Amino acid sequence: MVVGQAQELPAATRRVSAAVAAAGVSSFALLYAPQPVLPHLAGEYRLDPGSATLAIGVATTALAVTVLPLAWLAGVAGRRRVILWSVLVSAAVGLVLPLAPSFPVLLALRAVQGVAIAGFAGVAAAYLADRLGTARLPGAVGAMIAGNTVGGMLGRLGAGFAAEPLGWQGALFAVAGVSLLCALFTALALPRDPTPRPQEKAPTPGETPGPTAPDARTGGRLVAAYAVGALGMGAFVALYNAAGFRLSAPPISLSTAAASLVFLAYAMGTASSAAAGRMAARLGRTPALLAALLVTVAGAVMTAHPALPLVVLGFAVLTAGFFAAHAIANARVAADAPPRARGRAAGMYTLAYYLGSGVGGTAGGVVYGHAGWTWLVVVTSAWLLLAGAAVLLSRFLPRAGGAARVRR
Repeated sequence: MVVGQAQELPAATRRVSAAVAAAGVSSFALLYAPQPVLPHLAGEYRLDPGSATLAIGVATTALAVTVLPLAWLAGVAGRRRVILWSVLVSAAVGLVLPLAPSFPVLLALRAVQGVAIAGFAGVAAAYLADRLGTARLPGAVGAMIAGNTVGGMLGRLGAGFAAEPLGWQGALFAVAGVSLLCALFTALALPRDPTPRPQEKAPTPGETPGPTAPDARTGGRLVAAYAVGALGMGAFVALYNAAGFRLSAPPISLSTAAASLVFLAYAMGTASSAAAGRMAARLGRTPALLAALLVTVAGAVMTAHPALPLVVLGFAVLTAGFFAAHAIANARVAADAPPRARGRAAGMYTLAYYLGSGVGGTAGGVVYGHAGWTWLVVVTSAWLLLAGAAVLLSRFLPRAGGAARVRR
């Protein structure tokens, strides 16, 4: 019987990984599908670019503010149940979204969709840990992140290419249809929650519990990582939100389908996030994080050039830099948070990341609509440099009790 179980485990692991990856494709395709058709939304509802970007900002902000409550709810109601409700409700809302009679109604539906997607974003990693344990977790989490990345690209490229023949409504409906198929696969393939594990034994008198709160230096590093998540993601999404407007306007004047090809730059992010760990091991986390942020700034500055090849190269560079910074900051949270606070620290990073996407992305649209691309580059570069300053300052914070500084 033990041998049989050992033979079944790899297949069970593949099943769980595939189901969660499909949920990631569904969720993130829906979350970012409106991005390439923002100019169409602006024309349909007579909006300026800043108002149109609310179609992204409202959803990501709703995700940010509900991810922690839904993670808590999943601990009570069951993580599998929350994931299934998340993917099915978000896909159903995606099918209704193109029928919105007005922009306020569309925004209300996007808010509901963001709340639904938060159920997957806040629960999936914990579900995988429960199902697979630590030995098989890295591979499954890697599959989940790959699904998230593929979903983000699929939603953007699919909507961009479908917008010309089908209009923005047909484009969003097509993405929602694919997402629904992925959600149904998840519903059929996702195994039920495992039997709850016994609670950890409370420390007996005389035992010293593990640390539950960071000291001054560790807390400063966590805050700096949250700043990278919020400010970096805000700058990144602001530039991509406005990319469709920039690329479709003179002197570049691309079609929606051609302009959406810029999202292929996400492949650079996949490669750079994988390489970020090696860079951090070689240079140290702080120097590697600062270098990644500076690369992101360099890419943003390159997009200010009027020549299309340099604009495209700039997006590739800033995408590579941002995803490397995101990977290093995320790992920094996991490494620096006390063991008993890692869940809360990871949740706080997720909140900062998506709140930065919602608020920064919308603010960037306002800047672009009123001042143009060059000023958007200036503002987003300032955000990235501010995040870098927070990282640099955190390196020199004293430890509680005056302990000597340690190079990180």
